[in-house]
Amino acid sequence: MVHSDEQKAIDDWRAVAPEFAELTQNFLFGDIWKRPGLSQRDKSLITVTCLVALNRIEQVEFHLKRAFENGLTKEELVAAITHIAFYAGWPTAASGFAHLKKVIEQQ
Repeated sequence: MVHSDEQKAIDDWRAVAPEFAELTQNFLFGDIWKRPGLSQRDKSLITVTCLVALNRIEQVEFHLKRAFENGLTKEELVAAITHIAFYAGWPTAASGFAHLKKVIEQQ
């Protein structure tokens, strides 16, 4: 199942970089996200914390929404971002929380 946010991103990339769009759709979301070994929930937790830690904020809201869809709770996401604040930096965590707040308000 393709999420509407995911489809919009893929369509935007397809207009500029069709091969990148196909790799994203077929390999990243089609293969990597469906591989065994970790649950969708665990993959979402890892992805959100990596994106926040690396300050890849432009991708965070999409993956926060997906994290909720995959069963993570607000409390778990808050705990994860708080935990990485000590490794990735306080301002980085603060940015992550700003985006988490925005996603929660949109729900």
